[in-house]
Amino acid sequence: MGWKTLDDMDLAGKIVLTRVDINVPVKDGTVTDATRIERIVPTIRDILAKGGKPVLLAHFGRPKGRVVPEMSLRVTLPTLEEKLGRKVAFVETPSRAALEALPPETVVLVENTRFAPGEEQNAPEMADFLAALGDIYCNDAFSAAHRAHASTEGVARRLPSCAGRLMQAELTALEKALGNPVRPVAAVVGGAKVSTKIDLLGNLVEKVDHLVIGGGMANTFLAAQGIDVGKSLAEHEMAATAREILTKAETAGCAVHLPKDIVVARAFAAGAAHDTVPADQCPADAMILDAGPDTVAALIDLFATCKTLIWNGPLGAFEIEPFDAATNAAAEAAARLTAEGKLVSVAGGGDTVAALNKAGAADRFTYISTAGGAFLEWMEGKTLPGVAALEG
Repeated sequence: MGWKTLDDMDLAGKIVLTRVDINVPVKDGTVTDATRIERIVPTIRDILAKGGKPVLLAHFGRPKGRVVPEMSLRVTLPTLEEKLGRKVAFVETPSRAALEALPPETVVLVENTRFAPGEEQNAPEMADFLAALGDIYCNDAFSAAHRAHASTEGVARRLPSCAGRLMQAELTALEKALGNPVRPVAAVVGGAKVSTKIDLLGNLVEKVDHLVIGGGMANTFLAAQGIDVGKSLAEHEMAATAREILTKAETAGCAVHLPKDIVVARAFAAGAAHDTVPADQCPADAMILDAGPDTVAALIDLFATCKTLIWNGPLGAFEIEPFDAATNAAAEAAARLTAEGKLVSVAGGGDTVAALNKAGAADRFTYISTAGGAFLEWMEGKTLPGVAALEG
């Protein structure tokens, strides 16, 4: 751990530039999901408690270096004030003098950083401008840490820097899961396409003891082994890549787990008539929509032998019943083992969070990452610019 936390910094009387991710969903001018705003509250409160003045830097949407009124961060202000329980000053064009003139305990939200063309280019003049506004830089936006932007990377190299509480929790959880985990380690990787997760799979087989492949990806792996998957979603052009990953796993001593049995249907619809058959007996006119009960039982047994679990992606078409059964049952088992103190479980990715919430298991996992791209890039073994900048 080469980065500092808020506990390592003297913030008294200092302006603390705090990069947050409040790129939240909005409908009709109202925030519809405040999760990201709720998660930055501890950092803001800690900065205030240590005598610092938090000046929040954030992006919203993709204005591409232009002022787009519909992408103003002002829309987040009411929710931010509600979650903090205090007023927040909104500043469109910040200056050092204006920030210093505000009362010491003021929380400041600066307008969308991406309105400035230099932000996404990580332009030195933009980073210099930001650095001149504050005394300390605090990055609490792990979900934006895979972007080398002025507010995530450039300014961090110009000021004394630290991780906020959310960033600290995220990095600590990921270190436990993949950096220095307690073994045995299992990874569940699901979702539709192998092509989007080649780097992830290639990295994981060298890091974990067990790799569980589910969802549409499992169909591709089954097909790559000469198994007929009927009309199932599968990337047949990725067969050679799938076989390469299996060979790499065998060389690395990583056991790959594919479905033993499958749930098949003729229609992709909730409540569609379905059957459970062995994995190598998918009817030619059917599609695989979930893993079967024997596969789930084997997974539950596997989880019980492991100490660490990483989860990214569902095991089936979790959006529609009854094809959410495998994901729900496996998630429940992982959550129970975690609650019993037998398993460290870390999950991330948009579909993953949705699936675990739907299963009622998310709040019992050790850590749920709300970062999509950054979580995946970390899992792929890539260096995240926003994290590297904190490490100096």
